[in-house]
Parts: sequence; structure tokens; C-alpha cells
Amino acid sequence: MSIQGADRPGAPLFDDAARWYDAALVVSYGGPEGPDHVLAFLENAARGRRVPRRRLLEVAEHYHQVGGVSPINQQNRALVAALAAELAARGQPLPVYLGNRNWHPFLEDTIRRMRDDGIRRAIVLVTSAFSCYSGCRQYREDVLRAREAVGPGAPEFDKLRVFFNHPGFVAAKAVLLEATLARVPPDRRECAQVVFTGHSVPVAMAQRSEYEAQLQEAASLVAAAVGVRRWSVAYQSRSGPPSVPWLEPDIGDHLRELAANGVTDVVLQPIGFLSDHMEVLHDLDIEAKAVAEELGLGFERAPTAGTDPRFVGMLADLIAERTTECPRRPALGSLGPGHDICPVDCCLEGPATGRSPDQRSSRLRQ
Repeated sequence: MSIQGADRPGAPLFDDAARWYDAALVVSYGGPEGPDHVLAFLENAARGRRVPRRRLLEVAEHYHQVGGVSPINQQNRALVAALAAELAARGQPLPVYLGNRNWHPFLEDTIRRMRDDGIRRAIVLVTSAFSCYSGCRQYREDVLRAREAVGPGAPEFDKLRVFFNHPGFVAAKAVLLEATLARVPPDRRECAQVVFTGHSVPVAMAQRSEYEAQLQEAASLVAAAVGVRRWSVAYQSRSGPPSVPWLEPDIGDHLRELAANGVTDVVLQPIGFLSDHMEVLHDLDIEAKAVAEELGLGFERAPTAGTDPRFVGMLADLIAERTTECPRRPALGSLGPGHDICPVDCCLEGPATGRSPDQRSSRLRQ
């Protein structure tokens, strides 16, 4: 691949060259489009992870309860359309493609179509605002594998930097949170608590990235923008075996703790998610809400960024950033902007082993 990531310690992590693109590629998780797709989709998602069959069947039931169709697909199609419209309105039209890890349109098929359409260089948007193996590096590996499978003529790719602390992301989340807080009865707001949620990951994975620090910073920035004093971070959607430590507190356990400490209402904002897909709808709107009702807690849940104009505008800004020489890289908080070029040891999956990381997985610019 001609676009090289940082291949040695100390290599530059920012790219100040103005780059050109003739397309954008949205890369996401994917989801089933009907009942007959559910189990095959889950088998794709669990490949190599030794997930028990009974767990797959349990999760499959969540999809069957909503007709076997994951909302993530239509939400991503809406995002593709909104981004294409925003770029066109700015006088920088680009075709925007969608490729998934686990279901149609599969990434390899999309990249093959891009090649056949004459696309030579594309900017990649991964539907995750944060850095960790499953939210960043694994998607980069997916793109590289798919590109290699397509073979000669496949486009070259750059990836947008993570944007957890970008002013546009924070502004979108703040507006959505403020509107949700307004639904809490005025006489109960003083004892209400905002809980920002992110997807739990294995502790070993979190230790190889800035995931926890980025979630905390994003939550702090959004809370400050809205003027919220009572807030916390909790984790949801754990899927690993009990013997493997994952990030805590779990949202259900956290709600119980808050109720015991006198909180009357909770407002959940899934800050770690970009769209209202199954992990938001089931794990928060069904499971967490049921816990809150059991505890007598008032419950509200803020929407995800979705196609909020502030969020879509931020994505267009990030693309423009990569086409500008020596760009400004807006970032709030103390962690600074995400890098343009991933270090060779960025966001590894688990604990250090003493072995060199897979060089191939670093050869896609962030």
C-alpha cells in the first residue's frame, strides 16, 4: 500500500501535506436486513472470538424482537446521503460509499466497486469517535485486507483522525443532551444525574489505547458545554466471558449505585455511539430502562449524533482538513487532536507479548 503509516517509533504522526480525494468511504459494523440474515450476521461478527453458540442465539433474539432488521444499515445510508449533500453544498462534491465489516455491503465488495468506478484515492470515515482496537485499528486492518483481496487498481486510502474532542462533535452532543435534560421535571433536575455511556471493552484492550481517557474527556467537555455538574461515565454492551476483565462500571450496576445515593432521575447519553443501533436500543432503551424503572428512577435517553447537521458538518470539516496544507486541527480539552498517521503500536488488541505488532495493520494513515 503506497500510503504508509508510522513504521517505526518516533515517526511523524501528523501529515501537513494537502491531499486530494475522489471519494469518501464510510466503514461500519453492519447488521442483518431480515430474519433470515440474523444468525449468519452474528456468526460473521463472532468469527475468531470463541463466542458460545447459546450466546449467539440469545443475541439473535434481540434482533428478532425488532423484525430481524438492524437499524444501523438505514442510519448509515442516511449518514452517507447527508455527508454527500453537505460536501456538494460546500462545492466539494465527492461520491460517498458504504462498506461493512460483517454484512452487506461488505467492505471488499464496496472497494471492488470503487475500483470499477475509477476511484483512485479515498478518505475513510470509521463510525467510531474513539481509539481502541475494535473501534479503530481493527477497521484499518479490515480495509487493508479488503484492498489486498481486490488486488491491482484498488484505491488508496487515508483515514480521518478520531474526533471525540472535536468542537463539532461536542456541540452536537451538547445540543442533544440539553434538549433531553429539558424533559426532566424542573423540580427533579437538581437530583438528576447524567450518565455518559461507552461500549465496554476488555481491560487489556483498553490499556493499549487512550479509550478510557478519551471517553472521560468527551464526557467532561459535553457536560461543561451544557452546564451539567452531576455526571459520570459507565459502560454497556459487554460481550466477553466472565473470566476476562472488562471496563466497569456496567450501566445496570451503576444505576443501582446512583439510586442508593439518592439520585431521583438519570439522563443517559450514549456518547460512545454515533447512531441509535441495536446496542443502544436494546441495552439502554430496554435493559437499562427496565433497571431504572425497577429502582424508581426517572429515565431519559439522549439521541446519538446520527445525521445532526453539526455532526455532519464536522465530518466535512475533517475531510477539508486533510485537503489543506498545514491545516488547523481543532480540538478541545487536554488530550489534543488525534494523529493523522497511526503509530505502529497504536491500539493493539491485548497485553504486550514482546512480539512485534503486525506491520500491515499500521499501513493505513489515521
